[in-house]
Amino acid sequence: MPSSRSLEIAGDSSACWIEAPGRAMIRAATVSAPSAGQVVVRALHSAVSRGTEMLVFRGEVPPGEFQRMRAPFQEGDFPAPVKYGYASVGIVEEGPQELKGRHVFCLHPHQTRYVVPADAVHVLPEGLPPARAVLAANMETAVNAMWDAAPRVGDRVAVVGGGVVGLLVAWLAGRMPGCKVELVDVRAQRRAVAEALGVGFSTPQDATPDADLVVHASGNPQGLVTALGLAAFESTVIEMSWYGTRDVPLPLGEAFHSRRLTLRSSQVGHVATAQRARWDRGRRMALALSLLCDPVLDALITDSAPFDELPTVLERLSGGAPDTLCQRIDYS
Repeated sequence: MPSSRSLEIAGDSSACWIEAPGRAMIRAATVSAPSAGQVVVRALHSAVSRGTEMLVFRGEVPPGEFQRMRAPFQEGDFPAPVKYGYASVGIVEEGPQELKGRHVFCLHPHQTRYVVPADAVHVLPEGLPPARAVLAANMETAVNAMWDAAPRVGDRVAVVGGGVVGLLVAWLAGRMPGCKVELVDVRAQRRAVAEALGVGFSTPQDATPDADLVVHASGNPQGLVTALGLAAFESTVIEMSWYGTRDVPLPLGEAFHSRRLTLRSSQVGHVATAQRARWDRGRRMALALSLLCDPVLDALITDSAPFDELPTVLERLSGGAPDTLCQRIDYS
């Protein structure tokens, strides 16, 4: 079996492909001259999704979801070979005059240079460094979850799962007047990050019961069990985790019915129902980028590595890497 670090770089661009479940490689890519209405982007940074992208890397996308789970500008098909990813930040080298030289975010796989329609890139707002903008897809997911959850002034909110998305949801909820937010995670080291974001922290054993609203984002079925146990009478549990091919057993006996709990899914593929008549994806992404201007969010980017090490990074993250929050990839 070839090493995951094997390089196949030639031509004017390089991209990371998942060659088979659990194995990635850098391949050569060709960048054609842009036509009218297109831009050439030179990547500066990208980020690895610890949730969906890891399921893709391990080959755990259910066959019934192959089409719905396609990322913008994905090449290949699930389970592999496939070029996947959706958190690229770069600079426009060629394209319309108003975009040339601008820093932009694009839902593009990990690739050094690429051509996309001009309307597929989002200009970074003033004050947002490109290195932090890799959190844009995560922030967009968190914004959509907040719309689905609809917390009210003064709510007690529990967020179970201290990954990047869970931390962003907790941070957003904590900015609402009167809301008391508690991040719940099995890793005690998440306390420092929660405190940096201005929210409380607890382990599952010590978490405050009877939350008005619970958001689950741990990616672990046991986390959802914890979330249901923290919910107060007639409160709602928002499920953000996607489990791919895994089965998720839940204790829907016990107090689930007597507490009249509501379990709802939240997924970023569609704008939340309450906002859909007035918001499109472009407006939602612009909001997500503007929210990232707060430098406190740099605490979420814990690891960085050069692009040519990405195959090895994917292997490491797939094996667990519990101390890593956002893994940034840097391009020379």
